[in-house]
Amino acid sequence: MTLRIATFNAENLFRRATVFDLADAALRKQVLDEFAELVSLLDHPVYSEADQRRIAELIEKYKAYDLDPENPPPIYINQTRGGTAQLFRKSGPDADPVITVTAKGRPHWAGWAELVQDDVDLDVVKNTGRVVTEINADVLLMVEVEDRLSLDRFNTQILGGLLHKRPYPFNLLIDGNDSRGIDVGILSRLPIRSVRSHIADKDAHGQPVFSRDCPEYEIDLDGSPLWILGNHFKSKRGGGLARRKAQAERVTEIYEAALERSPHVLVAGDLNDSPDSEPVRLLLDTGLRDVMSHPGYAGDPGTYGTGHTLSQKIDYLLLSPELWGLVRHVDVERRGVWAPRTFKSFDTVTSKANEASDHGALFADLDL
Repeated sequence: MTLRIATFNAENLFRRATVFDLADAALRKQVLDEFAELVSLLDHPVYSEADQRRIAELIEKYKAYDLDPENPPPIYINQTRGGTAQLFRKSGPDADPVITVTAKGRPHWAGWAELVQDDVDLDVVKNTGRVVTEINADVLLMVEVEDRLSLDRFNTQILGGLLHKRPYPFNLLIDGNDSRGIDVGILSRLPIRSVRSHIADKDAHGQPVFSRDCPEYEIDLDGSPLWILGNHFKSKRGGGLARRKAQAERVTEIYEAALERSPHVLVAGDLNDSPDSEPVRLLLDTGLRDVMSHPGYAGDPGTYGTGHTLSQKIDYLLLSPELWGLVRHVDVERRGVWAPRTFKSFDTVTSKANEASDHGALFADLDL
């Protein structure tokens, strides 16, 4: 049988943080950098006076104490109501409040900092659904999904409902390590026999290796299992190379263990790095083969944005040697991306605001 396998960073099957809607890229980066700084400071077991001043400064700057539904802040401190286990005290007039950090360190208050989120845009999700229906994969790894219920609603309400297409009979997702709820799930027309999670895998410093997870999905192929190792590596924002390298090293170990169970193994997802990078080279050195290097593929080298350059290739289907010999066709569905000077998008994609994603969907047909 011919099996179509795909990976797609849908980018929006979760309530997206409002900061990503900022048109000013420099401002967007500043908010994200200062959010990361705030989270790091809040994790200190003991807050120095300088820590307390900086935490208070960031809370004041972003009005992280006030969830105004009409004008929500980009960052919010979610903490217990009442009692003494609180991070800060707000005093003075509402127009110009004074924030005083009262907690002495992380063990002394209950709560967390979060990026404020907005509802999913229905037009965007419909365009995401159009990408999925156009590629019509038998097995589809979905990157950047909030939770399994979001994936299931997308499957039944968008694919099977609004778009009147055949929904997938099987879907699965395990919540990973990303505090924003950005996870890696799967849609399949074949039974999902099992899943193995690696959210608890630790690096040399005792921290989680995976920014999200590396779920191992076992797909039933009439008694001969296909193992899909789904990934979403650490982004390049703020660097992250050492983290991606550690993730690649652990994936190589998981891949080699999976090969002992079946010759049909592939690594899929958004690796957030180009083929010539050290993390991706570590994976290719195991004997895995990138489907976009197959003679059957003749398109642009990238999967992200316009896809014109190799530096824009960050999405992968990496096949074990036996699967590589079964490849018959490879392509990238780009019409969900808005790039009017480069290629024609779907007629329902009219701007960056309603594009399905800034990633194309990579797929390959295998004779299994």
